[in-house]
Amino acid sequence: MARPMHCGKSTRGFVLIGMFMLVMLSGLVMAQASLRWKTQVLRERELELIKVGLAYRDAIGRYYNQTPGVVKTFPLTLEVLANDTRFATARRHLRKPYLDPITLREGWGIVEAPSGGIMGIYSLSDKAPFKNKGYRGELQHLNDKRYYGEWYFVYLPQPVVVNTGGS
Repeated sequence: MARPMHCGKSTRGFVLIGMFMLVMLSGLVMAQASLRWKTQVLRERELELIKVGLAYRDAIGRYYNQTPGVVKTFPLTLEVLANDTRFATARRHLRKPYLDPITLREGWGIVEAPSGGIMGIYSLSDKAPFKNKGYRGELQHLNDKRYYGEWYFVYLPQPVVVNTGGS
C-alpha cells in the first residue's frame, strides 16, 4: 500500500512565493496597461485640441470676413461666434462653445487683435505635448512647442491685392 504524500512546509513556501510572483506580475501588467491607456487618452485630447482650435480660428475668420461694411472687425467675445446678432437673422459661426480638451475646463487664452477684438485662442495648459515635431501646412507653427499654451490658433486676414492694371 502506497503512502499518501504530504505537502511539507517547504512546498507550501514555494506555492506562496509562486502566488506572490503571479500577483506582482499581474500588477506590473495592469500598471503598464493603465499607462498606455492614459497616454492614448492624452493623445486623443491633443488631436481634439487641434480640431477645436481650428474650429475657433475658422469661426473668427468667418465673423471677420462677414462683417457688414468695408471696415472688418474681430469678435469682442468668443460667445458672439455662436450667436452673431449683427444681421437681421442671427448667424452661427461656431456651433457651440468648446471646453479646452487638455484642461477639461471652460476658458481659453485670448490673442487680441491690434485693432481690438479677438483674433485667436490658445490652451491655458502648461503640459508638454506628445507630438512636437512633424506638423506640416497650416499646423507647422505647432512644431517645437514646449507646452500646449504655446499652441496658438489665430486668424490672420489675407492682405487685399489691388490690381492697378499696369504691366
